[in-house]
Amino acid sequence: MKSLLISALVATGVLASAPAFANKDLATKSGCMACHAVDKKLVGPSYQDVAKKYKAADEAMLVAKVKAGGKGVWGQIPMPPNAALKDEDLKTLVKWVLAGAK
Repeated sequence: MKSLLISALVATGVLASAPAFANKDLATKSGCMACHAVDKKLVGPSYQDVAKKYKAADEAMLVAKVKAGGKGVWGQIPMPPNAALKDEDLKTLVKWVLAGAK
């Protein structure tokens, strides 16, 4: 019985942490990590800096901005449009970034 409880707790922990890994994997697969990092500026701002600047209420605006691309907010190097990404993937990535990319 004790081992069953331990197994259930371990499985719950693995499942609870899986979305964070999946979202970083999605960011990598989508090409986002070529210009962004979780905790440091590369070409674009770190995801943690983005999370400090924006709140959950900004989600729709950020999804549109990531999809359309743009420049001027974080510097003059433009972020290319990401129109090929599915809307649900864009929303997943933005939510992950707003949560501090954890």
